[in-house]
Amino acid sequence: MSSYPSRRTRIRRAPERAQYDQETLYQIIDAAYLCHIAFYDGTSTHCIPTACWRSGEHLYIHGSNGGRLMKLLAKGVEASVAITHLDGLVLARSAFNHSMNYRSAVIYGQFEQVIAEVDKSAALDALMDKIASGRKDEVRPGNSKEIGATIVLRVSLSEAAAKVRSGGPMDDEKDMQIGVWAGVLPLEQVQTTPEPEGKYSVIPAYVREWGGSWPVICSAALAGLGLGSS
Repeated sequence: MSSYPSRRTRIRRAPERAQYDQETLYQIIDAAYLCHIAFYDGTSTHCIPTACWRSGEHLYIHGSNGGRLMKLLAKGVEASVAITHLDGLVLARSAFNHSMNYRSAVIYGQFEQVIAEVDKSAALDALMDKIASGRKDEVRPGNSKEIGATIVLRVSLSEAAAKVRSGGPMDDEKDMQIGVWAGVLPLEQVQTTPEPEGKYSVIPAYVREWGGSWPVICSAALAGLGLGSS
């Protein structure tokens, strides 16, 4: 990724929030499971959400080889990819100065198709690691038929920009004496208690550590099944 913005990635509204460095961009992408892809199909403009992950200097997506999104992007149409994390609602002393704290990224470019089966498998393994590190070694891998029915696409992160807003309200001096609550209402994505399906004999670390009261529930459930946890 270039540290200098392109014509398309230069942020003009609130440019002080622009971040063009690779580290910030990668952090925003790596914290996301979904992105929104905008494209023009020759008749209409669409914006479609889909799963995403990063490997090296590319953002990857995948889908059925019969899907409109995959078929169009595989042809090399220009696309714009957006990722946003909402971190808080900023309440100011005047209605006009209310804002939001966020981390966002926009990527421009053309997707390219990952053709070789070995490369597709490696990319899909990276998706498994994105979902849960080590998961790919525990489950059945995709077979040739399944991989053949899947399109894997990637887009370079060379033309991208991030925009970040953090901190409290930015009130005008004349409004500082208004007797109303001001500050930030934080928002965050929370990992709650896993919901098991079927019987299991081993609880992987990524499940035990996910969140909620899972360790306690696991111990009780396994005791009832007469199964061990390791």
